[in-house]
Amino acid sequence: MKHRLFLAAAVSAVFVLSGCGSKPVITSKDEQTEITLSWWGNDERNEYTLEAVKIFERLHPDIKVNCNYSEWSGYQARFNVQMASNTEADVMQINYAWVQQFSPEGDGFYDLNQLSDTVDLTNFTEDELNYGMKNGRLNAVPIALNTQTVYINKTVYDKYGLSTPKTWDDIFAAAKVMNGEAYPISMTSKSSWFYIVSYAEQVTGKQFMTLDGKLNFTADDIRIMLDFYKQLINEKVMPQVEYFDRLNIDSGQYGGCVAWLSDASGYCGTAEENGFEYIVEDYPVTDGKELSWYAKPATMYAISRNTSYPEESAILLDFLLNSPEMAELQGIEKGIPLSDSAQEYLSENDMLTGLQYDAFLKMTDYSDSLSVISPYFENTDLIDEFRDGCNSVLYDKISSEEKAQELYIRFNEILNGV
Repeated sequence: MKHRLFLAAAVSAVFVLSGCGSKPVITSKDEQTEITLSWWGNDERNEYTLEAVKIFERLHPDIKVNCNYSEWSGYQARFNVQMASNTEADVMQINYAWVQQFSPEGDGFYDLNQLSDTVDLTNFTEDELNYGMKNGRLNAVPIALNTQTVYINKTVYDKYGLSTPKTWDDIFAAAKVMNGEAYPISMTSKSSWFYIVSYAEQVTGKQFMTLDGKLNFTADDIRIMLDFYKQLINEKVMPQVEYFDRLNIDSGQYGGCVAWLSDASGYCGTAEENGFEYIVEDYPVTDGKELSWYAKPATMYAISRNTSYPEESAILLDFLLNSPEMAELQGIEKGIPLSDSAQEYLSENDMLTGLQYDAFLKMTDYSDSLSVISPYFENTDLIDEFRDGCNSVLYDKISSEEKAQELYIRFNEILNGV
């Protein structure tokens, strides 16, 4: 059985790819129906998705799929324009936050509940589908779940005679032993946002914001965040986020990093060839405090509310989510798939391995303690304002008390759309 969120099940049936004749080919119609598919990603994602589309078209010769894809920033900018002009693709990869942004009333995307005869939603738990629910309408289906993950270079810690860190105190104790020769941990600006909010939530016993995007912290709580960042830098626990350098992971100058589960290979993929052993460590916590850590969909699929071909779009969506063909090609590049069918295929074919899968198992171990992230939490204006505020305090341009008051006002302005 699945874990509460998504544990891969034992496989009782062997899936065979379409080339071996496991799936029937739909009889061709007199005319092809043309639909569009859009996604963002790197070259690897583009290549396997294009290959998957070719397989889909062979299985469904009555459906022609036109593909639109690009890297993230270009995709996001174009998506904003398309949604405003009702020219979005029939089937599209979307960001979790876009459900709230483009469908605040639940009618911004097609209600996938209406297509459940075609899209096999039984592959997903109710909790998983709830990420895409808005006012009783299923706007999108999550492909995989994601969380910030603590990756530790055990080789570096062994060098200094240290156990890998499990608490906030452990990470500061490691910094004293490493004494500036290496940093116990490292992270980008966004990852530090998660990391520091988690610490402050454990200290205060309350969440930074509500699910609907209302600030729940006071100025005094924000001051805890500012002071904690300054302590992390001054005690050489981590480099300033502006100076984070991916290559320092390869060299062992960083004893670990905090990064998305789905980015495991991107950050730690060369560990073995560099002679390092990386492990996935527990999410940090203070003794006696409740864990404060967040999960969210890595990416989601949705269907346009404006599509002229909902049935054909649903056939493609089901293929992308649940088919063994897509599971074979995609593997765990987008994270460990939530679909039971996709997980079972990967498990049967020994494709659920490696550091990312270890990170996934860590997430399932803690699933009862993980909070659902607010769609507003990753607002780039919030993160940029906090980073700039941290630097002002770090360089003694302003006291943390004064800056916390300013950020409290600014955070509320951002969240209220001022």
